[in-house]
Amino acid sequence: MRIRSFQLSDYIQVTELLQESLSEECYEQTMEAFARQLSLDSDLVLVHERDDALVGVIIGTIENSQGCYYRLAVHPKYRGQGSGKALISALQQRFLQRKVTRICIAGDEHNEPVLPLYAAMGYGAAHVLRTFQKLRIVAG
Repeated sequence: MRIRSFQLSDYIQVTELLQESLSEECYEQTMEAFARQLSLDSDLVLVHERDDALVGVIIGTIENSQGCYYRLAVHPKYRGQGSGKALISALQQRFLQRKVTRICIAGDEHNEPVLPLYAAMGYGAAHVLRTFQKLRIVAG
């Protein structure tokens, strides 16, 4: 079990993981933001490997000194086994190393199902970024 930064060789596996884990609409939005984030800072995209397979991915971004969890996806077969928590913790460490002033969660409708997981890790409603201005990785 290992969490590491995304590598270009992971692209196909990450794409397949996102497609299996997300709704079609969420997948399409996420792929656009994923591509933008890779061009901005690929160190904020982390993957979780288990038994030589990618079982989870988290996409983060930093905007205006604020770290933001954009999308978390864990393969359905591996949910409830700690992958999501491990990815959130690892990205939190990246944010803290970068000295962000605040950490938030993108408050779009696709993140609603995972908000209880974030809450269990100490990220309550005050950490959910619900704004009319979209993140730059979403807005383009």
